[in-house]
Amino acid sequence: MNSQRPAAVLFDMDGTLVDSEKVWGIALHELAARAGGTLSDRARQAMVGGSMAQSMRIFREDLGRPDRPEEPDVEWLTTRVFHLFREGLVWRPGAAELLRAVKAAGLPTALVTSTGRLLVEAALDTLGRANFDVVVCGDEVSMPKPDPEPYRTAAKLLGAPIEQCVAIEDSPTGVASALASGAVVLAVPAELELPPTDGVHLRRSLVGVDPAYLASLLISHELLPSERSGARP
Repeated sequence: MNSQRPAAVLFDMDGTLVDSEKVWGIALHELAARAGGTLSDRARQAMVGGSMAQSMRIFREDLGRPDRPEEPDVEWLTTRVFHLFREGLVWRPGAAELLRAVKAAGLPTALVTSTGRLLVEAALDTLGRANFDVVVCGDEVSMPKPDPEPYRTAAKLLGAPIEQCVAIEDSPTGVASALASGAVVLAVPAELELPPTDGVHLRRSLVGVDPAYLASLLISHELLPSERSGARP
């Protein structure tokens, strides 16, 4: 393994680069009210990092409306989130600085998200299209996160060995996807707590993370599991 620099850096979007999970929360609670119900905190948390289809199943079950038609809800939710995204998204701490540093270092980058292409295009107005060599959206893969397909697809498109890529995630669903893909995983929790997991490097934020730190993860990934797990500042 090349210990000097990652072959590529693969970024999740919602909750990792931008604080968009709160935007989704606003729209989902509004949709529940339109349906005559109230979305529980438990259901909302279960949706974090998941695909649209998975989230809508949880939504219907939580409202006690398993037979509620999905398509009109997806259309309304997508439109609402699109307009909220267009109003601007807030960067997660350290995320913009890390993305600039990775690009300045000449490292290939990918955006790997469960969000659909329409909304990703709106988010890219904040994120910057030029910051990503590849964008893999949730509606462009046959098996979304937690399946490893999204991350393996991104690495393949970049021509980068997945085991030499660093994937950056914030949710249990995303971490499971990245870990199963074979990538080195850096996890920075946002909406949900992440327990220490073998093979996952935990930090409280992306503040202070730079290309040299990402390269160090490739080295520490070769250590024994007991030496490489655990939270850092």
